[in-house]
Amino acid sequence: MAECTHDCSTCSENCSSREQESLILPANALSEVKKVVAVVSGKGGVGKSLVTSMLAVLLQREGYKVGILDADVTGPSIPKAFGMSKTQVYGDDNGMIPPSTKTGIDLMSVNLLLDDETKPVVWRGSLIAGTVQQFWKDTIWQADVLLVDCPPGTGDVPLTVFQSLPLDGVVIVSSPQELVSMIVSKCANMADMMKVPVLGLVENMSYVKCPDCGKEIKVFGDSHIEEVAKKFGYDLLGKIPMDPRFAALVDRGMIELMETDVLDAAAKTILEKLGLAK
Repeated sequence: MAECTHDCSTCSENCSSREQESLILPANALSEVKKVVAVVSGKGGVGKSLVTSMLAVLLQREGYKVGILDADVTGPSIPKAFGMSKTQVYGDDNGMIPPSTKTGIDLMSVNLLLDDETKPVVWRGSLIAGTVQQFWKDTIWQADVLLVDCPPGTGDVPLTVFQSLPLDGVVIVSSPQELVSMIVSKCANMADMMKVPVLGLVENMSYVKCPDCGKEIKVFGDSHIEEVAKKFGYDLLGKIPMDPRFAALVDRGMIELMETDVLDAAAKTILEKLGLAK
């Protein structure tokens, strides 16, 4: 091995002192984004999009400007939750203008670019990842907090989000089943590998509350989220019950009308960890 000149650009050696090149993409020149938070899970069907939508609504109610980048390109559901399925996206040479919901939350999703929202997005991973990157660098974002709704797992798109976007933290969504530890472990290990802090855990579908007696019925058995949170040293941000009212609001595109306090503490904790608390 030749003597080190400390000039990595002219060296082919893969030594420990080589500085890793950042893959973070710059935002649009006209964007102003203070913090970027990804909502992730190790498996599908746990309610990431619901959690993303609820957090966006709560942060907006706290007086913060919020945006949602829908990175779940093949299964976009964010526009539906906010009643924006038929909304058009406008733009010019400077970039795309994200349309706003009734309360002022900015959205960018592939479903806003399709003439028929039921058309499947049959794309390979590289094209999907490139679309997510475009949503970041070609969209003019104005947000105190930009939430990124990721597809499940640790594949192409979540990896693209972790590598290409300047993440300030991630929220991991899980469910009460026994495999929760494995689910959280996958996301926790990925966040650790990418050196992105985990802001906390949210458990969805925790229980069903009996409308007659108020008893909490644990459909999926006893929750293990507290012990998992303790194992990894994460905050448990909140537990969301299985409530048909949430599903009804999403189906009608009225998630902004939700009346629940199940994630109030989560929103406040996230703001504090991001250094945005007023």
